[in-house]
Amino acid sequence: MAAISLRTVEETAPALVAPYRSAGVSLRKHGLDGLRAAVYLVVDHSGSMKPYYRDGTVQALADRVLGLSAHLDDDGTVPVVFFSTDVDAVTEIPLAGHRGSVERIVAGLGHMGKTSYHLAMDAVIDHYLDSGTAEPALVVFQTDGGPINKLAAERYLCKAARLPLFWQFIGFGDPDSRQFDFLRRLDELAVPGKRAVDNAGFFHAGADPRRLSDAELYDRLVGEFPKWLVAARAQGIVRSA
Repeated sequence: MAAISLRTVEETAPALVAPYRSAGVSLRKHGLDGLRAAVYLVVDHSGSMKPYYRDGTVQALADRVLGLSAHLDDDGTVPVVFFSTDVDAVTEIPLAGHRGSVERIVAGLGHMGKTSYHLAMDAVIDHYLDSGTAEPALVVFQTDGGPINKLAAERYLCKAARLPLFWQFIGFGDPDSRQFDFLRRLDELAVPGKRAVDNAGFFHAGADPRRLSDAELYDRLVGEFPKWLVAARAQGIVRSA
C-alpha cells in the first residue's frame, strides 16, 4: 500500500496523478510495493543549468520525484538541496504547493556557481541524520556535469556507504560528454575495497530529460534500489524488514 493514497494526491496535487500511478507500477515491478523510505532530491544549480531551469525541466523532475515519494513517505514533502560551488539552499517541496515551486525557490538564490557534489552530499547526510528516521533513503541526485573536486565526492560516497542512503545520480545534457565519465567511474567503485556496499547508481536522461517517459524514468530511478537494500540489510546498514 502506498504511503499516501491516490485520493489524497487527487485532492492535493491533481497534476501529479499520472506520475503517481506510473511510479506505483515501477515500484511493484521492482518488488518495492509497500516499502517505506525517505526520498531526497538534489539539484544542480550551476551556471550551465540555466536552460533547464528556464524551460521547466527541473520543475518536471521535482514533480516526478514527488510522485514517487508519495508511495514511499507519508509526510507529503520532498527535502531538496540546491547546490553549485556551495550549498545554495536546503528546503522542501510539498505535494500541495508543487506548482511553480522551483521557480519560487531559485528566485532567491542569486549567483549560479560551479559544481561541488560533496557539499550537497554532506547536506543530505546532515538532514537525514537530524531527521531521526530509521528508514532507508533514496537520494535522487541530478547534475549536468562532473564535480570540481572529484576526490572529495568519491570520499563522501564511500563514507556514506555505511549509512542507509542510496544515491541515484541522473545526468542532464549530451550523453557523449566526457563530463559524465566521473559518474560512471563512481558507479563502479570497488566493493568492499572502496566501500561497504554498492550505494550508488547512474543513468543519463539525455539532452531533453522531459522526453523520458514517466515509466522509463521511474524504472531507472528505482532499478538498483532493491539490490542495494538486500546488500545493506545483510551488512546491518538497513534494518531488516
